[in-house]
Amino acid sequence: MSSRLITPLLFAIIFSFSAKASQTDSEALRERLKEGPDTLEIGEVNVTSIKQSRSLLRQPVTVTTLKQGEIERLNIAGMKGVSEIAPNFFMPDYGSRMTSTIYVRGIGARIDQPAVGLNVDNIPYLNKNAYDFDSQDIERIEVLRGPQSTLFGRNTIAGLINIYTLSPFYYQGLRAIAEGATHGNYRLGLSYYRMLTPKLGMSLSGHRSYRRGYFRNSFDDSKADREHTESLRWKTVFKPTNSLSIENVASYGYAHQNGYPYAFEESGEINYNDPAFYRRKSFLEGLTVTYGNEAFSMASITGFQYLDDNMTLDQDFLPDSYFTLTQKQHDRSFTQDIVVRGKKGSYNWLGGAFGFYKYAGMTAPVTFKEDGIERLILAGVNSKLPPGMRLDWDSPELLLGSDFKQAAKGIAFYHQSSYDLDNLSFSFGLRFDYEHTSLKYHSHSSTSCTMWNVRNPAVPIPMKTVEISIDDRDKLSQHFTEILPKLSITYHLPHSAIFVSASKGYKAGGYNTQMFSTYLQQRLMSEVNPKGEETDVNANKMVSYRPEISWNYEIGGHFSVDHGRVYSTFALFLIDCRDQQLTVFPKGTTTGRIMTNAGRTRSMGGEFTMSYKPTSRWHFNLAYGYTNATFRRYVDGDESYRGKRVPYAPSNTLFLSASFRQPLSPSWINAVSITTDMRGTGSIYWDEANTYRQPFYTEFGAALRFEFPGATLDIWGKNLTDKEFATFRYESISNNFFQRGLPARGGITLRLDFPSL
Repeated sequence: MSSRLITPLLFAIIFSFSAKASQTDSEALRERLKEGPDTLEIGEVNVTSIKQSRSLLRQPVTVTTLKQGEIERLNIAGMKGVSEIAPNFFMPDYGSRMTSTIYVRGIGARIDQPAVGLNVDNIPYLNKNAYDFDSQDIERIEVLRGPQSTLFGRNTIAGLINIYTLSPFYYQGLRAIAEGATHGNYRLGLSYYRMLTPKLGMSLSGHRSYRRGYFRNSFDDSKADREHTESLRWKTVFKPTNSLSIENVASYGYAHQNGYPYAFEESGEINYNDPAFYRRKSFLEGLTVTYGNEAFSMASITGFQYLDDNMTLDQDFLPDSYFTLTQKQHDRSFTQDIVVRGKKGSYNWLGGAFGFYKYAGMTAPVTFKEDGIERLILAGVNSKLPPGMRLDWDSPELLLGSDFKQAAKGIAFYHQSSYDLDNLSFSFGLRFDYEHTSLKYHSHSSTSCTMWNVRNPAVPIPMKTVEISIDDRDKLSQHFTEILPKLSITYHLPHSAIFVSASKGYKAGGYNTQMFSTYLQQRLMSEVNPKGEETDVNANKMVSYRPEISWNYEIGGHFSVDHGRVYSTFALFLIDCRDQQLTVFPKGTTTGRIMTNAGRTRSMGGEFTMSYKPTSRWHFNLAYGYTNATFRRYVDGDESYRGKRVPYAPSNTLFLSASFRQPLSPSWINAVSITTDMRGTGSIYWDEANTYRQPFYTEFGAALRFEFPGATLDIWGKNLTDKEFATFRYESISNNFFQRGLPARGGITLRLDFPSL
């Protein structure tokens, strides 16, 4: 959807509604948006997740909450901006929006199923390819760390992210954003909120962004990370009675980016000759119906998500012609969650059932070109031939075709009981989870090669031409069942709580389709084996991986003292993980990425946050996380990695911020504020052997804000010292590549707020 369509549509919203809406809630929200930073001050704020309705101070969970004022003040457009603010939470910016990797406490996933769940307005996202998106009017972001599998099941072995967008019941009027930044970046957004009746509210918002790019491909002098995104969201809230609420959210997103600005280690340059881009279209529809009172409630959460994306890569990322990949996917998922909860005296209980169905069709052909055929295939074959013999491919390109149909479905039943006894709260939860996954594949290649007698190089003689036709089809399937308990004890003090908990986390197994290029390459080698030896190439063994299971032991606390001016949290954790799912790059000349299971890993560490408001004008924030994640048992072939750090997960995350706000008396300007912050990350190891490492690095930012009646103007900068660091590094076909972090940058952001327009 182009800007030519979005812009008229957004302005049509403004003129289509003319009725006057309630002004009381709008004015209250405006004042709330003007509040100082509240990044870590969760205090008595309630989680509005249907499964977690008690005050955060009374919950045995470690969580960081960002409210709308701080999200806008720190210029956070997506989840990557939350890195470091939530301790031990890391979502690096590399590759493309498809590579939405998240690591929490040493656990994460780079491909296939995520390790951290994402709910937007209570609707779960099942495909991590859709995690990385920009949005406006985010009312709140909650980052829950540690396994949430008992209540939320699939994909929450490391934690859960809840995102809530602004509701027309809390705000009515027009909001807009216009931003211009260095390196040719801009953002535009417009949204309108209106109460059609006292019981029915609607909102429609649109957002567009463009990035000219920070990194240049020296091969053709183009920007390697240019992108543009667009999104629309339509939200409807209907409350016919005080007990019944119906909320529907429909959203559409589009993203197109060049992506993958990987530099070659030897030259330090981005230099590749074939196209590399990522394109994504997504649609989400979610319906939430809740009914209840203080003693009993019931909720139905229904979600549908459609994803259409295309990842096209110059897979060797060199100016040579090795091989390319085009992966196209059409993914559809349905989810249904029924939640029932009740309360009687000191006893609280929650129960429910969850079911899902996920289906994806995918094509992922890999095309070997001249250099790839010669160096990755023929070089190995010809080295085994007798002197004077040579094998040549009959065509300059070799297509390894792969088509897939993946299906996953599951059902779960869960229950949690909590009992309050004076200052103590006891909680026990249990979940039964069943999942079935299948993969129907078609791997094919049709080509030919010729054996030559080259004893006289001037007159080579053809000896034999071999026609190769591979047409493999099969259906693989596996199923998993798991019991997921959780136990916690909380001791409550006035405005404070200390808890201990033990919980089991779980992530189902599956199939790694990216390994089929390696499968086909090995099948091809077996066809042209000069010694006629039979090669056992087992597709199921190559592409399947087992479930990942963890036990998380944690002690933590929340403290609010000095009449709320100081708020602090802490947590100490130990995670024992079995069969941790790791993404590794194959050694030698094979292609693709391997999903493997490490035998056992252990992660231990701690987290500390503090928010301090000595006066109404000053506000200080601190968030620090430490993780020591190591292999306890992992043997790759003949090499043991025991004692090595788990790759890609940072050992330290640090966030510091200080803000000062000065109210002003002139009527044309309300206040001026300045915010400074520092983010620190590292060290990060990039491989299982811990050969490559990114040391601890820091980025400094600052923002100057002017508050006007109905508007704010921010002048901001990020990575002001232009710190150089790597956000990703890997080795492929014996070559090393890395991606640099974003350089120093700055911009101006104007936000307009016209309540009850």
